[in-house]
Amino acid sequence: MSEPTAPQARVDLHTHSDRSDGTLPPAELVALAKDREVQLLSLTDHDSIEGCDAAAAACKAQRIQFLAGTELSSLWRGREIHIVGLRLSTDSPSLAAHLSRVRAMRVARLRAIGERLTRHGLAGTQLVDTVLNLPGTPTRLHLARLLVEQGEAKDTDDAFKHWLGRGQRAAVAAEWPAPAACVEAIKAAGGVAVLAHPHRYQLSAGGLRELCAQFREAGGAGIEVSLAGMGPGDTSRAATLARRFGLAGSLGSDFHQPGIPWRPLGRWLKLPDGVTPITALLGL
Repeated sequence: MSEPTAPQARVDLHTHSDRSDGTLPPAELVALAKDREVQLLSLTDHDSIEGCDAAAAACKAQRIQFLAGTELSSLWRGREIHIVGLRLSTDSPSLAAHLSRVRAMRVARLRAIGERLTRHGLAGTQLVDTVLNLPGTPTRLHLARLLVEQGEAKDTDDAFKHWLGRGQRAAVAAEWPAPAACVEAIKAAGGVAVLAHPHRYQLSAGGLRELCAQFREAGGAGIEVSLAGMGPGDTSRAATLARRFGLAGSLGSDFHQPGIPWRPLGRWLKLPDGVTPITALLGL
């Protein structure tokens, strides 16, 4: 393991590989992190730790400090909420059981979406079978990319706008575990639970406060305060929530693929004053 990170180290604790809906294999993601001078990295694929061993080995070779992670899907008052787990033990039976249950939910949802696409004259079942044969976590984004390849959408945003998004022709509502169940699985694996990208949930200020209060009560320890793509107002509101509920501040890129200018891997990020860094909570 490399030396502990300095206070101004380049840190990225939210990234995705092709083991979920990113495009780079874990080793290539780590190589890019090295080019970007990242000193502390976590791979946080959606509902998966499949790429963490490969990422850990690549980080060791590149002298990058690595934390095994994941980004768990949950449902709170009908809204999809994501919870990042950091510093996970990848051989935790409790986490493995949780991920297995969620994968079964994902497969059932995608098959239902495929049936709806088929009813609209598309090769829905075959497209879903292709997604399910890919490594890692099957996601709607994989299906959206295939719809683009089939000429059924201009791009992935268009695929969600006309087929897969809420209220669209092939949409199927998610049925994820409650946030408390996600926190429990993360803690059982020795990890630290972080509320991901709070600015994206389209909740009122009061709703966000209630979510944070319940998350903290369930054992949540952090909140993403500095994330690539966050505006100053978003960061300020997240910092206020962190201070109010005693949550440590996490930071990262939510990187999925090269060429997305608002989510560059290893972007230089800082935490606002008065927010405890998640690295301090992790003992780094």
